[in-house]
Amino acid sequence: MFILLGILMGLGLPLQTGINARLTHKLGSPYNASFVSFIIAFIFLLLLVFITEQNYSIPFGELAGEPLWIWMGGVCGVIFLTGNIVLFARLGGVQTVIFPVLGQILMGLIIDNFGLFYAPQTDLTLLRVLGAILVLLGVINVVMAKKTPDNNLLNKPKRQHTLLWQIFGIIAGMLSTVQTAVNGHLGIILASPVKAAVISFIIGIALLAVICVIILLQRKTVPALRIEPRRRENYPWWIWLGGILGGLFVLTNAYLSNIIGTGMTIIAILIGSTSGGLIIDCFGLLGSERKPVGMRQIFGIIIMIIGAAAIKLF
Repeated sequence: MFILLGILMGLGLPLQTGINARLTHKLGSPYNASFVSFIIAFIFLLLLVFITEQNYSIPFGELAGEPLWIWMGGVCGVIFLTGNIVLFARLGGVQTVIFPVLGQILMGLIIDNFGLFYAPQTDLTLLRVLGAILVLLGVINVVMAKKTPDNNLLNKPKRQHTLLWQIFGIIAGMLSTVQTAVNGHLGIILASPVKAAVISFIIGIALLAVICVIILLQRKTVPALRIEPRRRENYPWWIWLGGILGGLFVLTNAYLSNIIGTGMTIIAILIGSTSGGLIIDCFGLLGSERKPVGMRQIFGIIIMIIGAAAIKLF
């Protein structure tokens, strides 16, 4: 049941990506869109705290005695989010997916094997490694089957320092998994995964605000946030829902990582997000171009499920 919850949450990730893409077009910058999305997520999580919690306060006194890494969740989330934006321009869509996914899977296995960040410890076995490899192969199979101009992983990007950017993609993916483990432990300390997600977004908002200010100063522009696009266009109401999906995503990660483990949480979400991307392509959701789903992509999903089963059962 918990794995199904992770898959269901993963289904929302490509929806969030599509929604934030439209919000980026409206606000004129992906960093502005991320900043607004984080604020909406923060407000949504605050409402959840008032609805679900009897005690609204956060025991900062107890947090003072905890390791400093409990504050890393929001930082890791922002690095992963902005890292994907930068990587897409330098590596293309396929490698922007594959290298962070590789980092996520690797870090998930490492965290589970050593019980890092006080996560539940699970020994690393050969079958678990093979399962992780199957999941990665499934992701590659699905992504490579998409008919995009840059769907050849072997194509040499025109920009220099390609290897460094690929390494950064792996590191960004690893930090995404670290965020899951850190927020999971923070949720235990606070006895509330919702409060843990709130703290994560507070830190993320502060960091994104600094990034936006630096970019604006470099561009020497006056307005901090351009709400109106250059051309007047009608935007659907759902362009503001990306933050809610993001808040639910971080909350679910913090909740599941302490139940099924960080690695399994990441795997379940990867299966959901990959499947969600195919659903969006198949039905042309969120105003995207409708693309048929082939047998190779379906086969990729099956490989991922088999890999996840190997990790869970062995």
